[in-house]
Amino acid sequence: MAGNTFGETFRITTFGESHGEAVGVIVDGVTPGVELDEAYVQAQMNRRKPGQSSVTTPRKESDTIHILSGLFEGKTTGTPLFIMLHNQDMRPEAYSDIQHAFRPGHADYTYLQKYGIRDHRGSGRASGRETAGRVAGGAVARKLLERRGVEVTAYTWAVGGIACRVFDKTVIEQNPVRACDSEAAAEMVKRIESLAEAGDSCGGIVECRISGAPAGLGEPVFDKLDAELAKAMLSIGAVKGIEFGEGFAAAAMLGSEHNDGMSKEGFLSNHGGGITGGISTGQEIIFRVAVKPTSSISVEQQTISVAGEERSIQTIGRHDPCICPRIVPVIEAMACLVLEDHFKRQAAMLDGGAKGNAGMSE
Repeated sequence: MAGNTFGETFRITTFGESHGEAVGVIVDGVTPGVELDEAYVQAQMNRRKPGQSSVTTPRKESDTIHILSGLFEGKTTGTPLFIMLHNQDMRPEAYSDIQHAFRPGHADYTYLQKYGIRDHRGSGRASGRETAGRVAGGAVARKLLERRGVEVTAYTWAVGGIACRVFDKTVIEQNPVRACDSEAAAEMVKRIESLAEAGDSCGGIVECRISGAPAGLGEPVFDKLDAELAKAMLSIGAVKGIEFGEGFAAAAMLGSEHNDGMSKEGFLSNHGGGITGGISTGQEIIFRVAVKPTSSISVEQQTISVAGEERSIQTIGRHDPCICPRIVPVIEAMACLVLEDHFKRQAAMLDGGAKGNAGMSE
């Protein structure tokens, strides 16, 4: 199976299945000599792990990480970091009734068409559990970005038609949906719990802000920074769309409204979301992703069996009624991976000549 590696100079390769023995990640291109411990990575894993609240799956996984290589006496060695998490609460028998049927919204049908075989136990590699490796790798990238003064913050902006009305960064980790508006968060929780009781699910919108990134990151023409961020986000199974800055609202704006003018003090607006021509402007980078409703629902749906016979199906198991709360750290992780990769690519480009902007060096 190709497509398991992401990044060019700073790379991750994830491995494992939802109900297999373990999941994890190999991180390559890590700067040597950086202080790193398992507790730092574990803090990010704890934000993603299941069983956090009434609006997440009740599956119990500690997501305890083990760094098996690439670390010596509390510092990175520059060799590949191997990070593994053992699965603990596997229940593959819960999927025996649907072993020979295609679940709507899942990759069951497409995986079988592509490979001629599929792991029906919680979707195997197509499961959201695969993102555990991404978050572990993203935590390493985050550590490197901290030394550069870069901060990545994602949060739930909307759930089930309920949108935040204010932005308060301090409340994001204080509510179970990771929303930036505490009042809207309470409404979102009620909405999700109601849908879960009915056996249904909902989607939402997650926004991400990146501060501290200097001007000059991005590789025209095909490796634009926004294009790379878009690929990173759309590689997450539940993400169905992305927009930067004004996004789709720009289609209704005039050029005189959307263009970001400049003065001696800098940019006068940020309608472009901090990226112009595929290269960072030094402003705050802002993007939003559309997260689909969880595909695993107990509402009866129409499908066919592997043999092509029509039948109805219910997905009974432990699933998130809304993916937004746990996808927030995944989105942050993927953004961190893209940024650190582009920092290293920029540094490599400048290495043979005069150094460019401050903040590009290791």
